Amino acid sequence: MRVTVLGAGVIGVTTAYYLVRDGHEVTVVDRQPGPGLETSFANGGQISANHVTPWATPATPWKALKWLGRADAPLRFHLRADPALWAWCLRFLANCTHRRMGINIERALRLALYSRGELAKLRSDTGIRYDALTRGILHIFRNARDYREALPQVELMNRLGCVRRVIDAEACIDLEPALAGVRDRLVGGIFSPDDESGDAHAFTVRLAEICAGLGVVFRYGVRIGKPVTAAGRIEGVETNGGRLDGDAFVVALGSYSPLLLKPLGIGLPIYPAKGYSVTLPVADEGLAPMVSLIDDEFKMVYSRLGDRLRAAGTAEFAGYDDSVSEVRGRFILGKALELFPGCGDAAEAQFWAGLRPSTPDGVPVVGETRYPNLFLNTGHGTLGWTMACGSGRLIADIVGGGLPEIPIAGLGIERFS
Repeated sequence: MRVTVLGAGVIGVTTAYYLVRDGHEVTVVDRQPGPGLETSFANGGQISANHVTPWATPATPWKALKWLGRADAPLRFHLRADPALWAWCLRFLANCTHRRMGINIERALRLALYSRGELAKLRSDTGIRYDALTRGILHIFRNARDYREALPQVELMNRLGCVRRVIDAEACIDLEPALAGVRDRLVGGIFSPDDESGDAHAFTVRLAEICAGLGVVFRYGVRIGKPVTAAGRIEGVETNGGRLDGDAFVVALGSYSPLLLKPLGIGLPIYPAKGYSVTLPVADEGLAPMVSLIDDEFKMVYSRLGDRLRAAGTAEFAGYDDSVSEVRGRFILGKALELFPGCGDAAEAQFWAGLRPSTPDGVPVVGETRYPNLFLNTGHGTLGWTMACGSGRLIADIVGGGLPEIPIAGLGIERFS
């Protein structure tokens, strides 16, 4: 079957890998000059299967109100006359209940755990290298109340198949000695030993090279236009380089997916949430962390990528504006150097911002549409790197008419009907 994948981020490239491995003729199209140059380029680096709790929780609306007006708020809404944002917010609020949170955690975790296993297989099969570290993820807390409130979720996720350990402050230091400077401020942590970290961009670039060796055709610098329909199917997609035809089409365009689908009458509740990161060269090996971390107080993550340290965080709802705020970037850099003094060269820090495709329930959209040859693999929010391999494997199974290895109930667009 001739399959056209729209998007060459980590989601699109992993989808292409599994499709070509299944014997399909695959073409990947992207407007950028290479793979992984948008949301996949400089994310937090975590394969955080055990950290899929959605933003939509009973506590989030109250926290968002508290953060209003703060330039350094972890979650920031730019109030504007944007019907798509307001519609998304209403759906988001509807998911901020204990019942909905439990449902959404189960769905996201089901895919994330499967994906982590598929990544391990892919790494073994291909020998791909991307500064991977399999040392787990340590979630640290400085506020006793927040720490207590997080513990019931540990129990829930362990019942759903996770391995998460509640540890005290001393154990946090034992796991990551670079935290010794903030020992007096730590109240404890939650350690997920099976989670991982690595450079999503390096992975995407190298997997694209592997795909090309298997026969996948990559068309870069191509702007994707309107889908062409006939007899209830997708015949092709218009581009600035002519029409692209195929037997099947997979939409993996992240935050831009709703714009492509709207002319088809498909309403996809995905809205871009801008996230920031700072990458700095490690100046002192002993002062920079080797275990990937989540700092609960500032909702920031830290990952060691070879001789670099990546710090990332915040979610800013400002439409399709992907510009880098100096204030945000400096805030993240400051917190990184406050937590790990002397760890990196601040003068060489690189700031970045990317648009994360967020659904109101925190679960991606993976599966079929009303058009029998149009498939969706999008809406992964902050978890695209975490869920990429599992999502790609599922879509390849669905496109080929096979039986997916895990249940796909609750992952498709039909849940928003």
